[in-house]
Amino acid sequence: MFVEESFPDYRPYSRFLQQHLFSLLHNRCKTVKQLSQIHAQITTNGFNQKSFILVKLLSLYTAFSNFPAAHQVFDQLPNPSSPLCNQIMRGYSVSGSPRKSVELINTMCRSLTLPDAYTYTFVINGCAKGDLLVEGEQIHGKVLKSGFFSNVYVLTSLIDFYVKCGGGGGIGRAKQVFDEMPNRNVVTWNSLLLGSFRCGDVHGARRIFEEMPERSVVSWTTMINGCVENGRCKEALAIFREMKQESIELDQVALMAVLGACAELGDLDMGKWIHSYVYETFTSRRQPIRIELHNALIHMYASCGEVEAAFSVFRKMKQRTIVSWTSVIIGFAKHGYGDEAISIFQWMERENVKPDGITLLGILCACSHSGNVNDGRRYFHSMINTWGIKPKIKHFGCMVDLLSRAGFLDEAHELVKSMPMKPNDAIWGALLGGCRIHKRVEIASEVADWLTEEVNHHRAVGYLVLLSNVYAAAKRWEDVVSVRKKMLGLKMRKPPGRSWIQIEGTVYEFMAGDRSHEKAHFIYDVVDVITKEATWSFDSTGLAELWP
Repeated sequence: MFVEESFPDYRPYSRFLQQHLFSLLHNRCKTVKQLSQIHAQITTNGFNQKSFILVKLLSLYTAFSNFPAAHQVFDQLPNPSSPLCNQIMRGYSVSGSPRKSVELINTMCRSLTLPDAYTYTFVINGCAKGDLLVEGEQIHGKVLKSGFFSNVYVLTSLIDFYVKCGGGGGIGRAKQVFDEMPNRNVVTWNSLLLGSFRCGDVHGARRIFEEMPERSVVSWTTMINGCVENGRCKEALAIFREMKQESIELDQVALMAVLGACAELGDLDMGKWIHSYVYETFTSRRQPIRIELHNALIHMYASCGEVEAAFSVFRKMKQRTIVSWTSVIIGFAKHGYGDEAISIFQWMERENVKPDGITLLGILCACSHSGNVNDGRRYFHSMINTWGIKPKIKHFGCMVDLLSRAGFLDEAHELVKSMPMKPNDAIWGALLGGCRIHKRVEIASEVADWLTEEVNHHRAVGYLVLLSNVYAAAKRWEDVVSVRKKMLGLKMRKPPGRSWIQIEGTVYEFMAGDRSHEKAHFIYDVVDVITKEATWSFDSTGLAELWP
């Protein structure tokens, strides 16, 4: 046995034997089986009340996810010390029972065992994980009464708690705790920075970032990721460039955040640079590359239209998650490679990987783009029958789009009517698009009535333009005029279209009618030339569908 082989001939119940058992726990215990053997020796030699040994024993049971065994040891202790209570609280947090941590600290406060700073930190973190706002506020009161109001670790946990659980007023409570702290560390600043982003205060987050006396890689990553999540992708890339200039070591989490910005902006050059950096840096150091980073690379390449590069990353992965499969399926589907997306889905099924709702959304999208109606029907019905996944509105939207594009408008219309949830404008828009293609005016008119009544006027304008095209294709000019009058009467205005283009590493954004660029005159001259060339080759039979 592991323990017997490790045991010198110590006199029982000696201090040396205790130290040897502790050393085994601390340095050599690698498996649950070895831990059980050491535990048996602890019990056999009568060390069940030795706190320093039991603390390590409980921490290892928790680390090995064997919390029932840890709890069994703890329950046998008549007066557990604070460190022992702390280990059980950590176990409650890991096992998803944070409310029990609150019950335990309340018991401690009624006994002779006083909570320490670690106790409060563990229980506050548990309240944050369990979204226990009322309980966390009560613990805050105990912190103030017990004299830990100047402990940087306890107060930092409180800031994190209010950021995560405080709702709309949480950031205000977090700032109040922050302002009252006599000392702060970088983790304290990072928690407040994250809170500002969570409530959408990008300017406030930037101000906090600038005021930070020191920044960790987590600070930079939080700043980049926060900008991406709040739609400030250009700003995120600018911060990343600043991070590089200050020679901050780039970790994999930071690179994942930057790849998200690259995917959003279509910045392929920066994405390629990160890809090169990943393999040159982490591979050369023989550091394992996280699956999430591979997934971010797949998403970036797919979003930038480099589907082959995305698939190359996917094929080289030694391990894949459902996100990996889903990302490459959606990548192929979005760019018109429907058959390839279906092939990858079938490959996934052969690997016995269960799809989730997003995967099935991707495969329905693939069927829609490839016009594969039969497979689309089969996958849609298999969601409940095979995978036990309840279709959401986006799944219905893909199916309506597939049927409408293929000309099965009556079936699509019946599917919309049978939906368990209220159809949104995207559903009706897909049906309306099919009406335009197949000139089904009667269904289009019904859809138009719903759009004008239910959808925000500015969101409905695009669909009404589409409706006018349906009427124009059927040469129902009076209805075309009627739709246009309705738009004018409701003061509808179509939002300007946007496009991005990357030239020599810089991403330029344009809006329809935008003349803010310094070379706008030259750009529009080129656009005019392209438009004239397109007009010369345009089939005159399509003129009826253009909005005047």
